[in-house]
Order: sequence, then structure tokens, then C-alpha cells
Amino acid sequence: MNLRQLKYFVGVVEAGNMTRAADQLHVAQTALGMQIRQLEEDLGVALLVRHSRGVEPTKAGGLLHARALAILKEVEETRKDVRACEREESEAIRFGITPALMLVCGTEIAITVREQLPNVFLSIVEAMSHVLTETLARGEVDFILCYDVPDLPQFSRTALLQDDLVLITPPRAGSGTPIPFVEVLEEDIAMPEEGDSVRTVVAHTARDLGLELKVAYEVRSISAMKSLVMRGAASAILPYFAALDEVRAGKLDARPITMPSLKRTLFLASSKQHGPFKNEAGLTGAVRSSLTGLLDALGPLAQPLWVRTA
Repeated sequence: MNLRQLKYFVGVVEAGNMTRAADQLHVAQTALGMQIRQLEEDLGVALLVRHSRGVEPTKAGGLLHARALAILKEVEETRKDVRACEREESEAIRFGITPALMLVCGTEIAITVREQLPNVFLSIVEAMSHVLTETLARGEVDFILCYDVPDLPQFSRTALLQDDLVLITPPRAGSGTPIPFVEVLEEDIAMPEEGDSVRTVVAHTARDLGLELKVAYEVRSISAMKSLVMRGAASAILPYFAALDEVRAGKLDARPITMPSLKRTLFLASSKQHGPFKNEAGLTGAVRSSLTGLLDALGPLAQPLWVRTA
């Protein structure tokens, strides 16, 4: 006796006719009849009385009909309860990440979370670091992966790595060699708008040294900045990973900046106002795991701020 046979038997009793029951159950009449016969053989009793008007249950069939209704109802309620339990255990997380990081590790983060945290639904939002910080403060995202998150009472921050900015130029003499910060400021520089983490680091460093920062092109898009550089119209100050592919292809050159170097800190941050997430520790682990390849690519230009395991 199985659930399909019980469902078919209930359908036959309530329809009172094999042909009508077969239509309602969307099954061939011969297959339906075979299932009922197997049920009767398994129980060793006749369950239906067949007559010219159709069928009706025997005494044993009446008892089975009542019990089958209860069994099928219990099965359906169990199915609903189990699904509801799964929904209760699932957790939706809105995750903000910068466009540059999205290109180099965003996909890896999404896949790692899916594999390691199957109960987490990750919704990813891209924006510049300063925009993500404001978005987190407004409660529009739950976690952000971005640079130089301010130390505010409402934020919880985990420092992940620190990396050095580089000067991105067209290929030319001095390729790949370090360049003093004071010489960087002599370039025609393309930079994002004020408030961006890269521009903030550069502007504060220039101010501390009593130097003037002149921005030739104000552009938010990293791809647009790289396009300006490839055309020879400007240079750009970027994280090395933002131009890694073009540097490897020989289309751009990356020069480490010295005296002083320009460092930023990457944080995974959340808002204390929204309480803890069940999968917060798992998310942090997945993000760290996804950054391993980035750290390897950056080499000496980046330092992890947690203990890496093999």
C-alpha cells in the first residue's frame, strides 16, 4: 500500500465511477483499475462493489476511505510544515560591494556563499565605497565589502586586508618602477568624485604634505578612467587589481607609489541597528575564502589582516 494507491482509491470512492475518477485523476482507466486491484490484493479484502451505476465501497472500503483521507491530510500538512521550517531557516542578505571588487571576486563570493551557505539568499548591490557606507547607514543593505568604512557607533567592522594604490599609465619608460607621490601629482589625473575612498586617501596625503591635488578628469567609472589612460589623455590612481588584466596584456602600466605609499583598508561591515544574522560567521568566512585569489594576485601590494590557512 502506498500514497498513490490511497489517492487513487479516494478519488474512485468520491467519484463513484471508474471512468469519471480516471478523468479527474488524469490517469488512464486501465492503470487506475490496476492500482485498485493491487491495493485489494495487498490487503486481502474487496474494497469496492462494482455495479451498473459505477462503484461503491464495501465495509472494509469505507474504513479505508476514512483512514486514507486522514493519512493524505497528514502527509500534506507534514509537507507544508517541513517547507515552512525551511523558509524559517533561510535568510536573505543584501550585500553591497564595489564595482572593482565585483569584477575580481564578486562572482567567487556569490558561488562560495551558495555552496557553503545553502540557506542564504544573497542579493548583491554594486556601488562606490562611500555610497555603500551611506546605503548601510540607511538600512538599505545588510553587509558591505568596501574600503575605509568609518568607525561609527552603529557599524560593526571586520578588517580583511590592506592594499597599496598604484599609478596607472600608458606603457612608457619607467614601466613598473616605483614613483614618488610628489611626482604622481604632476600627472594629469583622472579620479572619481569627492567622497570616494581613493580620492580621499590621495587628497588627505597631498594636504598633509602641503601639496595640491589637481584633477584633470572627474570620472566615477573605473572602465572610463582606464579608457582615458589607454588613449593617453590621463593617468589614474587605482587599486592594482582594477587594472590587472590590462597590465598583464601590456595595454597599461602599473607603478607602485612611494614616499609615502597610499594604503586603504578593506572592511566587511554591517549595521548594529539590525541585530545579528544567523549566518554572519559563515558569510565572513565565505568572503575571506573568496579573497584568497585576490591576495595572491596583488602579491606584495596587499597584506591580509587575518591569519590565512592553507
